[in-house]
Amino acid sequence: MDIWLGALQTVFQPTMLFFIMAGVMLGTILGAIPGLNSTMGTALLIPFTFAMTPENGLALLAAVYCGGTFGGSISAILFNVPGAPEAAATGFDGYPMAQKGQAGEALGYAIMASCLGGLFSVLVMTLVSPQLAKVGLTFSEPEYFALAVAALTLLSSLGGAQMAKAFIAGLIGLLLATMGIDEMTADARFTFGTKALMGGINFITAIIGAFAVGEILAKAEEGKGLSGEYLNIKVSTKLPKIGELLRLKWTILRSAVLGTAIGILPGVGATTAAFIGYSEAVRWSKHPERFGTGVAEGIAAPETANNAATGGAMVPLLTLGIPGSATTAVIIGGFLVHGLQPGPMLFINQPKLMYSIFIAMFLANIFMFFAGLGVAKAFANFRKVRYSILGPVIFVFAAVGAYGIRNDMTDLWIMLACGLLGYFFKKFKYPIAPMVIGLVLGPLTETSLRRGLKMTDYDLIPFLWRPIAGTILLFALISVLWNLYSVFIKKGKASLEEIE
Repeated sequence: MDIWLGALQTVFQPTMLFFIMAGVMLGTILGAIPGLNSTMGTALLIPFTFAMTPENGLALLAAVYCGGTFGGSISAILFNVPGAPEAAATGFDGYPMAQKGQAGEALGYAIMASCLGGLFSVLVMTLVSPQLAKVGLTFSEPEYFALAVAALTLLSSLGGAQMAKAFIAGLIGLLLATMGIDEMTADARFTFGTKALMGGINFITAIIGAFAVGEILAKAEEGKGLSGEYLNIKVSTKLPKIGELLRLKWTILRSAVLGTAIGILPGVGATTAAFIGYSEAVRWSKHPERFGTGVAEGIAAPETANNAATGGAMVPLLTLGIPGSATTAVIIGGFLVHGLQPGPMLFINQPKLMYSIFIAMFLANIFMFFAGLGVAKAFANFRKVRYSILGPVIFVFAAVGAYGIRNDMTDLWIMLACGLLGYFFKKFKYPIAPMVIGLVLGPLTETSLRRGLKMTDYDLIPFLWRPIAGTILLFALISVLWNLYSVFIKKGKASLEEIE
């Protein structure tokens, strides 16, 4: 109890509260700008934390991490340009809702879901960190493969009656994910003899191209904004009422648990958590065909999951010294700058510091509510601008963001190519979401399968007999069969009605 009181005293110092609030605001702004994210923000801030106390410096980095994870949803909802990769799934329903004139409601759902997901994960992180870290370490390659397959089964739901188009789009995404140097053999694959593609297709660049550039090209063809019409005269963030949140309680709770659990798995991260949270929302929905048209569940599920992954990713970092995501890998640098080695000994040698981080992250998720309202309002004002002006501005931001990821001109060409692909997808009514899901989950699916097969002497049977992996694969199979059954039943009913 004395340690908790000491930690509370430390956190509620004016200086530390200022650093937490500033970190959340900075992270939210960085997350909302395409190409910038919390990983970049924490990396840039580490040198500045050298002059701070360990408590202040680490609280600042953790706050940027929390704010950046949420910030990407703002541009995803308003402009269909995910500011951060973990917000890509949010745009599947967030942007269609904005197009229907409900951008304020979409932003409100995103803010509330993000705060609730983040608070849940920090609570779990505080109470059961060591135990959860041990569970996460029991996951091996077969479990990772099963998890990826379960998320890929979402493809059978996203296409609705046009399931074939969804599968084709998903396969294109999986194919794009194989380009570049093979992680297992170091052989070049599908590079067409050029060194430019050796690094593969960066999925952030591809997402920016498919969503942002594809949307700009589609709007240009339609001629919207050229005659002076506005996208939306007024957008004000509208927080959901208690009744509306209660309607989403199971979606939020499920995604919070999934996001925290996935965040704990080393190297998986918030992006995968968001897609799996979205896929489970579709799987458990009574009306899966509505997803992708602008439903609240499609925003709440990924936003709860990706923000819950922030607390989850801190668990292996603090308890074992293993980063749970790219940003927590950077945060390790913040510890090392102050001469601290993350791991179990920190709880013995620096318990007050550990509990200070827990409390700081809890407050960061509360401050995120207010930062989200302010930043969302500022970005929403851009929707008052004619699209003939806004479109080129978005394109410039997208190009700068795509180039800034690796400072490579190749990424700009990849962005343009994916933009054309996204445009043709829209034109011929192919869903873009399955392609993005295939691209994001492709590397995890392939590498975990191949490494798992090496572990089992290329025998698939052990994958099925491992309790966790087998259970997940069984649920994935049942999900696909159920979706196929549902589609054929609907087609059969429609055919009968036509005959009658």
